[in-house]
Amino acid sequence: MLFMDQRFYDKVEKVCEQDPRYKEGAYEFVMEALHYTQRRFKKERHVTGDQLLTGIKDMTVRKFGPLALNVLHHWGVKSTEDFGHIVFNMVSHQLLAKQDDDTFDSFRNGYDFEEVFHKGYRRQLEREIGRIR
Repeated sequence: MLFMDQRFYDKVEKVCEQDPRYKEGAYEFVMEALHYTQRRFKKERHVTGDQLLTGIKDMTVRKFGPLALNVLHHWGVKSTEDFGHIVFNMVSHQLLAKQDDDTFDSFRNGYDFEEVFHKGYRRQLEREIGRIR
């Protein structure tokens, strides 16, 4: 697991005070997903919003499996736009940096949570069970 220092958590606490829609765990998860995405796309620094959403999707399914929707909803995250709000909250508090072409729009309508994290997970599980048989 990724180690984040106390300064990160102090800033996240301030972000959550200013925008209480999302729990602290969502910010930690986005940071962890960012590092995962950088490795996956072989990027040392910047990834696009689309790439980050792909990394978040992969990591969410891998880490939480059938509980993914429950965990995301617990954090206040119900759509890819929520991840955009989290990312731009982190940018505004200097936890992340953005480039000029980074926009919130890249997080709009990225994927349907129900389709990906519920139905998609069940299809994936059925394939895995089929391989075992």
